[in-house]
Amino acid sequence: MADRYEIRLSGSGGQGIILMGIILAEAIGIHEGKFVAQTQSYGPEARGGSSKAEIIVSDSEIDYPKATRPDLLLAMNQSSCDEFYGDLKPEGTLIVDSTYVTQVPVSMAFQIPFTRIAREKFGREVVANIVALGALTQLTPVVSPKAIEAAVLERVPKGTEKLNRDALKAGIVAARKARMASEQVEKIAFLPEEDLLES
Repeated sequence: MADRYEIRLSGSGGQGIILMGIILAEAIGIHEGKFVAQTQSYGPEARGGSSKAEIIVSDSEIDYPKATRPDLLLAMNQSSCDEFYGDLKPEGTLIVDSTYVTQVPVSMAFQIPFTRIAREKFGREVVANIVALGALTQLTPVVSPKAIEAAVLERVPKGTEKLNRDALKAGIVAARKARMASEQVEKIAFLPEEDLLES
């Protein structure tokens, strides 16, 4: 990991973006033992307005707590993808909720239907953010599934532990599949010309 790693989580009010940011920061800071700073902002409407949370991770003290050039952008809806994609580092990781993001600005993005997974597997769209947190453990080097699970279980309401554990696992599985698909695409893109000509 570079000395500073910037994460921006974005979506609309009601998608649990702020809670995701808090859980992720606690997982990294408390359970991974790294320096972490977390900030958040949201539109005037609690639901429907834009919402974002930023997490800065470092091995040393953090001098500026906001993300300027994110290493990772998670966009849970189309407007946040459109608004924030331009800030992502050229080599940064873009993850989108393909339930709502249909126009992806770059081919090399992880497209995972977090909300559809939450709806179809659990009948509860409200856990889409937890599914996404599970996925992040597979797509970023800064947090492990164990740390995320510990932080999630400290935050969720009593009696929902199994639901949230299962939602995390669903996100982990979906991200592993997305990563495998991405690696296959990269292999095809970089096949030698002779291999492409072989029938």
